[in-house]
Amino acid sequence: MKREWRRVHRSPHSSLSELNITPLLDLVFVLLVIFIITTPQLMNNLQLSLPSGKSRPLDVPKPDINTVTVDTDGRIKLNEQPMTLAQLRQSLMQVQTSAPESAFVIDGAADADYQKVVDVLDLFQQLQLKNVGLAAETVDEPQSKTP
Repeated sequence: MKREWRRVHRSPHSSLSELNITPLLDLVFVLLVIFIITTPQLMNNLQLSLPSGKSRPLDVPKPDINTVTVDTDGRIKLNEQPMTLAQLRQSLMQVQTSAPESAFVIDGAADADYQKVVDVLDLFQQLQLKNVGLAAETVDEPQSKTP
């Protein structure tokens, strides 16, 4: 009785039982890093006017600073002159035409009607005035009692 041996021959190219995904993962991580780096640059739409390190010449006059105050009762004052919002609009337009480089500071009282301050800020935006700042008070920290 003669035994027949069957040779089982598997070719190395017959089938892939595993798929190597390492190169695919490398590609995904590279794309992720690229998107993380480029996205903040695309989303930067905030325009800032930063001070420069150069000192300005001494012969340049300082700009006129006009103060708009909103007090606790909601009254509006431009350089200590009381006025309504419509009068403020007219005054700001006059200042804008006579001295376009004028600066403005908006000072709202701590307990002022918030809507009045927003109305004043909205007026500045409508007139497209650029040199506008907000006055801020520093809050004193409570002093701790040491024995």
